[in-house]
Amino acid sequence: MPRSNKSETQSPAWPWPNSLDALVAAPKHHSLLLENDHVRVVHTHIRLGDLVPLHTHRWPGVVYMLSWSDFVRRDEKGNVLFDSRLGPPSHKVPAVQWIEPLPPHSVENVGDADISMYIVEVKNPSEK
Repeated sequence: MPRSNKSETQSPAWPWPNSLDALVAAPKHHSLLLENDHVRVVHTHIRLGDLVPLHTHRWPGVVYMLSWSDFVRRDEKGNVLFDSRLGPPSHKVPAVQWIEPLPPHSVENVGDADISMYIVEVKNPSEK
């Protein structure tokens, strides 16, 4: 059973409110699999054509990509931060990569398949 110790306050080091956390701001696309004082494991599922609302990912982590599709990531003002169609060819899956914390952003699946991944977020042990 997932465990959550969420606080309604935010750390001075993280300037965005908890209301933008992926699980709160975009629950249709993010589900909690496990959470403790050290890690949080989230399943992200973005169906073909879906637009994930503005949200954040507070901690760095390991992404295990189950299925891939082209996507566009935009900032809180709608500016394109990344468009996978403009880079090298699509990822082969399964794939693993490291990600840093992500400030407010939205994601639009503009490809031809669903996007599915597990994110193992590594919490800062000094944060409670």
